[in-house]
Amino acid sequence: METLIAELPKVELHLHIEGTLEPELVFALARRNHIELPWGSVEALRSAYRFTDLQSFLDLYYQNAAVLCTARDFFDLTLAYLERCHQEKIVHTEIFFDPQTHTERGVPFSEVMEGLLEALDEGQRRWQISSRLILCFLRHLSEESAWQTLTEAEPWLDRLHGFGLDSGERGNPPEKFARVFARVRELGLPVVAHAGEEGPAGYIWQAMERLQVRRIDHGVRAIDDPELLEALARSRLPLTVCPLSNLRLQVVKTMSDHPMRHLLEHGLCVTVNSDDPAYFGGYLTANYRALVEGLSLSAGQVVQLALNGVEASWMSDGQKSHWCEQIQGIARAHGVGNL
Repeated sequence: METLIAELPKVELHLHIEGTLEPELVFALARRNHIELPWGSVEALRSAYRFTDLQSFLDLYYQNAAVLCTARDFFDLTLAYLERCHQEKIVHTEIFFDPQTHTERGVPFSEVMEGLLEALDEGQRRWQISSRLILCFLRHLSEESAWQTLTEAEPWLDRLHGFGLDSGERGNPPEKFARVFARVRELGLPVVAHAGEEGPAGYIWQAMERLQVRRIDHGVRAIDDPELLEALARSRLPLTVCPLSNLRLQVVKTMSDHPMRHLLEHGLCVTVNSDDPAYFGGYLTANYRALVEGLSLSAGQVVQLALNGVEASWMSDGQKSHWCEQIQGIARAHGVGNL
């Protein structure tokens, strides 16, 4: 199974680029930008990665993001992630970024965009990794802040592929941003939203009905609502599930408790992703491994998850056909028939 996972072309659809900020890079960027950190060493920072819930993680996440100040910083961060993609045979990635995290502390929107885009272009040239860029609004901030961010983004719409909604769900339902997302759809861009991670299944319904999302990010609380499960199975509206994140943030107590297998067997278009891998102990391959070990997934189910990633992506139809054929060919080589 280890060889199958390593050889499969993989797609990642739920990845916060700020969440790939490894402790070593935190210290390197702090030195570059003359920022004093509260930790004395890389090891001390890494030892702080003990989270009790989503908010305890976000507090540290936003604190570390303060070392990202210039286009060069965002370039280095993104290229390091893309190099990891190359090593793990991730052939396509759809990256979230949170501009409000940076503009609220004085970093120009253009610095963020220029660094990200240069790195994505370099990843395509160097490793042939295709990508899409999704701007996320921070749901713990106001609707007014989201409107301001959308205004700042409008000159860059030709390089943005969609808009999302992330940060803490508690007290911040998707409908809080319904008007902003209606405007995004008027601009012709697809939308996604985090829902049903720590928030209830009702937030998934809101994201579907009020925001008209193309994907649900996380969505594991769908397991609590049989009617929602049926609706998701019928529509094949994708869920971008992040197993190790769910474990580290105590959405599930053990990997054997994770609903992924049930969601997959119920016919949902569930996909595997790493969320914030620098904080949660593993990139995409590690998430596949954790599911296999915790849920005893079959080789066929692993292949189905890889195919679901292609289906759920915003790649062209030609790209999707190509990568589905590649996945099926590797599956057959491992004795897995067509799915």
